[in-house]
Amino acid sequence: MDGIESYWLWFAAGLLLSGLEMVVPGVYLIWLAMAALATGVIALIAGPALGIQVVAFISLALIFAFSAKRMLRDRPIISSDPLLNNRRGRLVGQTAVVTTPIDGGEGRVRVGDSEWIARGNDTPEGQRVLIIGSEGSILLVEPVAPLPIEHRS
Repeated sequence: MDGIESYWLWFAAGLLLSGLEMVVPGVYLIWLAMAALATGVIALIAGPALGIQVVAFISLALIFAFSAKRMLRDRPIISSDPLLNNRRGRLVGQTAVVTTPIDGGEGRVRVGDSEWIARGNDTPEGQRVLIIGSEGSILLVEPVAPLPIEHRS
């Protein structure tokens, strides 16, 4: 190549791919970026022909990608908050107010500022219910016994 050494192109490709990794969802361009940067180092040190550089890039990309896949399989990343993106899972254990009477096993409840379809025992409007689970986007509820009124003497 006239004017530009091939290792500069590999370094530029590696930096471009690592920049795209930050923009594009998923974690796959980083392995290509690492392969491009490693190929740039190989081209800088050894100066092989362009065909060998391309083969090195493809080989390194496959090695990095499959190594990362195996590493993550053997040591998965465990979230400190497994219900982070599971809104229905976070609702389990909370109380809700029936907005449309649960009649025939189905009605509507208000949780916070949103309404959900609910299934459970027949419950009149205005009564509090406990969320015990979910089926898809439908909450499973059961009536909450009212708190006894304490009589003071």
